[in-house]
Amino acid sequence: MAQDMTEKDLLKMEVEQLKKEVKTERAPVSTSLSEIKSYIETRMPEDHLIKGVPDDRNPFKEKGGCSIS
Repeated sequence: MAQDMTEKDLLKMEVEQLKKEVKTERAPVSTSLSEIKSYIETRMPEDHLIKGVPDDRNPFKEKGGCSIS
């Protein structure tokens, strides 16, 4: 699609994108990081990646072994 556009059209698209980005509300990194940290810490007890999945609810746990005699 961009290959079919003239340079003028591409520059217009870029200007429109930059106008949208200027309007985006920004927050200080220090504020964002504290909010993210708080979010993670409050949800840590339910997080399966941190505490693991109980064996009785794990659909990927092997049900039984195989023995060859």
